[in-house]
Amino acid sequence: MGSPPPAPPPNAFQFVWRNPWVRAAVFLLVAYLAYQLAGEVHTVLVDFLVAFLIAYLANPLLNWLQRGRVKRGLGVFFVVLLFFGLFALVGLLLVTVSGQLIMLFNKLPDQIGTLGDILDRMTAWLTERGVGGLTNAREQIIKGAQDYATNLGDNLVPLLRDALNSTGTLFNSVVQIGGVVGQVVLILLLSIYLMADYSRVNATLLGIFPRPWQPRALEFSGLIGTAVGGYVRGQLLIALFIGVFVWLGLTLIGVPSAAAIGFIAGAFNIVPYLGPIIGATPAILLALTMPNVLLTVILVIAVFVIANQIEGNFLSPYILSRTTDLHPVTVLVAILVGVSLLGFVGALLAVPLVALGKLALQKYYYPSRLYSEGP
Repeated sequence: MGSPPPAPPPNAFQFVWRNPWVRAAVFLLVAYLAYQLAGEVHTVLVDFLVAFLIAYLANPLLNWLQRGRVKRGLGVFFVVLLFFGLFALVGLLLVTVSGQLIMLFNKLPDQIGTLGDILDRMTAWLTERGVGGLTNAREQIIKGAQDYATNLGDNLVPLLRDALNSTGTLFNSVVQIGGVVGQVVLILLLSIYLMADYSRVNATLLGIFPRPWQPRALEFSGLIGTAVGGYVRGQLLIALFIGVFVWLGLTLIGVPSAAAIGFIAGAFNIVPYLGPIIGATPAILLALTMPNVLLTVILVIAVFVIANQIEGNFLSPYILSRTTDLHPVTVLVAILVGVSLLGFVGALLAVPLVALGKLALQKYYYPSRLYSEGP
């Protein structure tokens, strides 16, 4: 048998493309052009991403309904009704919570003044027993706390008050803007279409990639679903539990503004270590003004400790173990970096992106020859 014919020499394009620096420059140029294009159409792009996120979060429910012999279209109708119901419920809750937050922030300076009276009695009691040097420390603590509470109220109360119109409807002034209404309608229509044809849309997006890349792209989309989708769903469930638990617990104790404090506790629960402190601080300050101060403070602390223990020992390991499994310090650093880069949006995106990066390292980098043998 004769030897196979020699391969034809590479043409000029193939010869240049073999250079890794040329490929890197082309990829960077394409990424830059894509970034510029995204900046031009960012409004439409954001609308599509929000609609796709809604469809993505609703898809497990739609699949469950389909397994129960409910047609996809009817399931989408149920999901839309559920969405409107939740939207109305959240609006009513935000009205109540915003009003309670205004009252809470207005009360904080007075509550800290009450704390000062308690510290005065404690300082006098300790001074009588030979413990000195407490007066200056007491004054610095109270002054700092009062300044913090006053600044917090001055900054947030006007915003919350402006968000409520004369009928008590939250964000009504924003909804009246025609452009925002049109954007909401567009997102709703896009999400309905994406929910109805979710599998076809996924197949279309997958078809954009070259055929050899499609298995890897499909595998990577599964990682995104695990890291991002699972994390978002899990955190929403955990935040809902924390908020409701704290609200009910403080209501039973008789602490005022229980709904507002529950909202704060649930919203900041994503922040490790600091979240429970942020939620518990206003509750403890309000408890200091109630009868049976010591017992009330102990009960308030117990509510937050029990909620934190249930979340840390049962909910998070069960709900998030298959999604992120990140160390709390990693979560805290990711949130701080995200806030410094993109503000509130960065805080929301930081942990899912870090979780996705961790899963990508475990899936592709650690098993690779580059990791085991080196470059």
